Amino acid sequence: MTGKTDPATPQKWQFRFFTIWFGQSFSMLGSHLVGFAFVWHLTSTTGSATILALGTLMQMLPQVLIAPIAGALVDRWNRKWVMAVFDSITALFTLLVAILFLLDSAQIWHIYLVMFVRSACGQFQWAAMSASTSLMVPKQHLSRIAGANQTLQGVMNILGPALGALLIAALPMQGVLFIDVSTAFLAVLPLLFFTIPQPVRNGTQTTPEADQKSSVWQDLLEGWQYVIGWPSLMAIIFVAMMVNFLINPAFSLLPLVITEHFGMGAYELGFINSAFGVGVILGGLVLSAWGGFKNRIMTSLVALTISGGAILAVGVAPANMYLLAVAGMALFGFLNPMINGPLFSSLQAKVEPEIQGRVFTLLTAGASFASPLGLLIAGPVADATHNQLWFIIGGIATILTGLGSFLMPKILEMGVVDEEEKEEGKPAPFNKKAEKKAASLKGGLHRAQQPQTE
Repeated sequence: MTGKTDPATPQKWQFRFFTIWFGQSFSMLGSHLVGFAFVWHLTSTTGSATILALGTLMQMLPQVLIAPIAGALVDRWNRKWVMAVFDSITALFTLLVAILFLLDSAQIWHIYLVMFVRSACGQFQWAAMSASTSLMVPKQHLSRIAGANQTLQGVMNILGPALGALLIAALPMQGVLFIDVSTAFLAVLPLLFFTIPQPVRNGTQTTPEADQKSSVWQDLLEGWQYVIGWPSLMAIIFVAMMVNFLINPAFSLLPLVITEHFGMGAYELGFINSAFGVGVILGGLVLSAWGGFKNRIMTSLVALTISGGAILAVGVAPANMYLLAVAGMALFGFLNPMINGPLFSSLQAKVEPEIQGRVFTLLTAGASFASPLGLLIAGPVADATHNQLWFIIGGIATILTGLGSFLMPKILEMGVVDEEEKEEGKPAPFNKKAEKKAASLKGGLHRAQQPQTE
């Protein structure tokens, strides 16, 4: 085997992977329901842009503060139990706040706390599932799985807001939260019946005894050295920081754009979010069938540039043109898989499985690093001006960032398919500078020591 630990044959991988995948999709649906319910509760009870921005901040902070640590731990721990345990913790905290709503004792800070905990647990779940995918799925199918994941995200973006709006009208808040608890059970159940392969580290299967030879801090440093030694990845993180600084605050204010600018309610908020979801589904299906340009990152950059215009449309839509904002959100949703899918399939193909958890979470943390600052600024500024301002600024900035990225060769290099990557079962070589730095640390990667079989 070449860096693989999964004994399953290519003919047997689908049943295990998709059983786990469908279980996680139920958990994702519950998360979308809860997310919509929390946002609408804050919007309808406070009407404050600052309150909404702080709520989004509670969801963003774990991506910056916890994601890197989560990645290092996921690369050490049993990934199956990481997903099961943290999904269960998420359900527990949701249950506790549901009881507070039942007792009519829930406060805004309770919601903030649960938002933070759910997001923190989500970093572990996402890192474990993302890093395990390349060990459960043959390499030639990774791009299609990336498209399927984007399609799933689109389905959730349709069902979540639509069901959320209906359930809020039909059930008390605690009723919606109890539904999420039940979906967590459906996500954990398949994990009890399947094994998830562990990556090879330093030429051996990861075990608690082997992990004792290096600390979490050393693992984190190893991942950090890997990332900073890869100029293409650092350039992509920088671009993502620039875009997220303005885009995330804008979308955190969407509920107030719907209620105050367009004068509408929960159903219209659910509809525009569902339009985004329809776009994601269509974009995911197109990406799955098409596969994108030969250079994967070229697909991402073209989609990023066009998406700036879609965001701008939401910002300039007058009060009597709600449908223009809907169209902008739908187009942005369609382009979203084109941006994210090729990027993550490139990383899954090029980054060794034993370090993917750290690389993915460091990418998330880096991309999200500027978002908290944007959120802290956006709330007060929107309260003082108008909520669409951030869509206008963000749209223009995204267009300029996308165009500028075409002039950065290091970014385009990420999308080049290496000859070795085309061979099933043979890991693509990663950046040599990154390899040298990572290997210099205790517990570093030593690809030459990995067992090889013909």
